[in-house]
Amino acid sequence: MPRANLIANAWKHSHVFDAGNPAGERNTRRVVALTAAMMVVEIAAGLAFNSMALLADGLHMSSHAVALGLSALAYVFARRFAHSPRFAFGTWKIEVLGGYTSAVLLVVVALAMFYESVLRLIHPATIHYDEAIAVACLGLGVNLLCAWWLRDPSHHDHGHAHHGDGHHHDLNLRSAYLHVAADAATSILAIVALVGGKLWGASWLDAAMGIVGAILVSVWAWGLLRDSGHILVDAEMHAPVVEEIREVIRNAPVAVEICDLHVWRVGKGKYACILSLATADRLSADEVKQWLRIHEELAHVTVEINT
Repeated sequence: MPRANLIANAWKHSHVFDAGNPAGERNTRRVVALTAAMMVVEIAAGLAFNSMALLADGLHMSSHAVALGLSALAYVFARRFAHSPRFAFGTWKIEVLGGYTSAVLLVVVALAMFYESVLRLIHPATIHYDEAIAVACLGLGVNLLCAWWLRDPSHHDHGHAHHGDGHHHDLNLRSAYLHVAADAATSILAIVALVGGKLWGASWLDAAMGIVGAILVSVWAWGLLRDSGHILVDAEMHAPVVEEIREVIRNAPVAVEICDLHVWRVGKGKYACILSLATADRLSADEVKQWLRIHEELAHVTVEINT
């Protein structure tokens, strides 16, 4: 038994496949605090100055404060439980779940913005343009600062050049960034609408820009829902690494066929793989793993040989 224990310990490995994002976590906390403060200012100003675009931006920002808070919590839980044996393949998907939840909140915000904007088109109200424009500009400045804090430098470093498909991005950070970007977009639309209304008396622009903002936010939310949803349900057998695994087996020095192949993501740009092979030749699992080592994104490989 002691010898067996020594052998087993030599083959054991960590299931922490993602190092986390300390800078992203820290900046997300900063953005939560600033966004919550600006949210209060914009909602109060929208109500006081009768600006639907400004109120929509403030309400939009309120949901973002909640979503950004969820993103920050996702980082905390993923880090805290990284070594817990309950998580078979690490805790990275907690961050992905945070991104997915944020995307759902984005959809809710878009629907609320659309509804309120349509109501304002039907029942227009007097707008205090000068005050509303000033607050919208302040909101835009805050959003641009937050976007700078939340920028994801990983799109400049994809490891393998042919994997520049977004698989190395931090989806939790991306969700936080999209919330801030959506705020910035609605702030710009609010400013355009308010300036147009002030200069040309086109008060309908205020509500119309709210509708445009709702559509824009919906498009962004759908992209994030799609990407994070695919990861959560392990629907990534279309990833480039899957075809690369098949290519390695096709070019193997012995006659071998794939019986079964499962690939799923366990970290940013990191994948787990279960590979079942059939062969009439002498072949070991270690040899197959050696063939696959050229693909560094494969962090956890299990091989079964059927002779």
